[in-house]
Amino acid sequence: MHVDTSDYTYARIGIAVSGRPAGPYEYIGSIGPNGFDSRDMTLFKDEDERAYVIFSSEMNSCLQIALLTDDYLNVEGICSRHFKAPRKNQSREAPAIFKDRGKYYLITSGCTGWNCNEAEYAAADSVFGPWEVKGNPCIGEHAEKTFYSQPAFVLPLAEKEGAFIFMGDRWFKDNLRDSRYVWLPVFPEEGKITIKWMDSWKIADL
Repeated sequence: MHVDTSDYTYARIGIAVSGRPAGPYEYIGSIGPNGFDSRDMTLFKDEDERAYVIFSSEMNSCLQIALLTDDYLNVEGICSRHFKAPRKNQSREAPAIFKDRGKYYLITSGCTGWNCNEAEYAAADSVFGPWEVKGNPCIGEHAEKTFYSQPAFVLPLAEKEGAFIFMGDRWFKDNLRDSRYVWLPVFPEEGKITIKWMDSWKIADL
């Protein structure tokens, strides 16, 4: 989890463990992965059971990817830095990563506070990169605002190979407690992905 103070200066990764997904959880503590700050973050477990943490770092000026230890409670020390600002869209946050047929995809957001912006995705043959920036995966009306959401997670459907759901946070900055989610199909094809707005859809559409 992201652990921070109200002024966002603590910026660490918190760790809690439980025997069940619903808890109760025991809070172990927090770490600054490899001595760096960490803000928006996500986790990814690969097919070989190795797991990684992807996090915004260095005051959101880049994303880092670090290998977790075998018990998943710390980082191994192996890491890589990506999308270092300054660049076209500057800083990146809100990483959402998934893998399809040997290719890794990473969707991120620009840094505009609670205001939505254009998503960007990159592709790689290794989780540590090099990552090739491909552009905005969203198409259609309001694609430049990621359909008024921000990447949160991409859910692979275990029972349906090649099927993925994009999950975006739709922040209501004036009432954060009432914020919602946007769930849309992700369509990977030939090293590219697209996310298209659909008013309604079914798993069969994936």
